[in-house]
Formats: sequence, C-alpha cells, structure tokens
Amino acid sequence: MIQEMLDTQQELRNLIDAYAYLSDEKKISEVMGLFTPDALYQVYINNAMVANVSGTKSLEKEFNGHASLVKTYFTMNGQHTVKIDGDTATGVSFSQIKMVRESEGKDNITDYSVRYDDKYVYQNGKWLIKERTGHFIIIEVRPLNN
Repeated sequence: MIQEMLDTQQELRNLIDAYAYLSDEKKISEVMGLFTPDALYQVYINNAMVANVSGTKSLEKEFNGHASLVKTYFTMNGQHTVKIDGDTATGVSFSQIKMVRESEGKDNITDYSVRYDDKYVYQNGKWLIKERTGHFIIIEVRPLNN
C-alpha cells in the first residue's frame, strides 16, 4: 500500500515535470496528451481570472497562440504535494517560469512565480490533468541583458 502511494506520487510529479519540459520546448500537441480531452485550464493574475479554457482543442489553440509570442521558455518546478483518492488526486505545485519576448527590437524577460492547483484522474493506465488553475503570484518584467 505504501509503495503504491509512493509510486503514484512519483507518477504525478513526472506528469507536472513533463508539462514543464514539453511546454519549454513548445511541444504543444504533446502537452495536450497530458490532459483529459475535457480539461479545464484557468489562470489568475492579481486574483482576477484572465484565462478560462476548456477542452484540449481550445487549449491547444490558446497555447500555440501564446507560444508564438515567446522566444524562450524556462521552467523550474519546486514543491509538489498531492492527495490521492483512488483514481483521482489533487495537487499543489510551485513553479518559476521565465519567458523571453521581443519588444521593439529588444528582448525582455518576464519572471513568473506560480502556484498551480491541479485535479488529476487515472485513465487508460496513466495519470492525466483534469483541471489546472495557475495563480500567477509575482510577475517581474525587465530587459534581458545578453
């Protein structure tokens, strides 16, 4: 029982890490494979909802549009705590995300400190993200000095 729980915790950690790796590489169609087809994705900035997208078809379009504006992504995942209940689980994770965008011929870097509240489901032999809510807590934009 304990080993099964530890294995599930590791699978869920691998899921959120895969989200970061694939997103950083702009492999958006592969990122969609980490979600249930009816997934819900929400983003809050300063406690105001700025994105509310459901379904991987809409989500893929949204992510591709965003990725087209970003030259480079770099994500580091931190803490990840999960509560497992059979074939469902909830999780909280923290990430530092850096995005480089060009503006007026110059590169700017945006640092995001994000807390994700997730709901996961076990389907077809693997864990998937059913709901992901990103709370962008700290956002800092500055010129990138290469």
